[in-house]
Order: sequence, then structure tokens, then C-alpha cells
Amino acid sequence: MVFDSGQPIYRQIIDDYQKQLVRGELQPGDKIPSQREYAQTHQVNPNTVQRAYREMEAMQMVETIRGQGTFVRVGGAELQRIRMDMAAEVLEYFIEEMRSLGFTQEDILQMTARALGQKEVEADDRV
Repeated sequence: MVFDSGQPIYRQIIDDYQKQLVRGELQPGDKIPSQREYAQTHQVNPNTVQRAYREMEAMQMVETIRGQGTFVRVGGAELQRIRMDMAAEVLEYFIEEMRSLGFTQEDILQMTARALGQKEVEADDRV
């Protein structure tokens, strides 16, 4: 994982785990690396990883069982909420960037519809 200097690393760790959950790469009950393993693998300060894991526990994404490790806890409706929250953030960023480039709401809608239509055509071509 490559970290972005524009956002705190602990937040990026949490976001990465959320993406893995939403994509189905992690399932409830899966064990995630220990804080020490994560810090060594990704060359991150262990205190930063500890903060991310604490935050994930507070969010009830994971659960740490002493002597056994840290396990994914979230699923079902909570996972869907995380997915929708992440989608809302992406859309908000996209709209802000498009407006900063001078596009109107109508421009954004037309361009998005056109892009989605093109993606549908590309997907149909692959079938």
C-alpha cells in the first residue's frame, strides 16, 4: 500500500480495510494482521497502526481477542452503510472537482450519463 501525504496514515489504513470489506476481500470472522505485522509489512510507525486498529474497534469493524488476534466483525447492514458512505464521499469529491473546473450541474449530469452509456456499450461488447 502506498500512502498519500494528504491524509493521515491511520485514516488511510482504516479506509483500506473498509475497501477490502466492501469488495468482499475480507469477510466477518477473518483474521487481519497483528498491529506489529502490519507496521513491519507496510513500514509504518506501530503507534499509527495501533491508532487505526483502536478506531476500527470503536467503529465495531474489528474485534481483538487477547492471545488470538484481531478479527473482522462487520457485515450485513453495517457493511452496506459503509459502502454507501464511501460512495457518497467519492461522489462529493467528484462533484467538487468538476465544479472547480467550471462545469455546471447540467454539464456534470450530461458527461456522467454519456460516460455511463459508454461503459454500458463497452460491457456489452465484452459479453
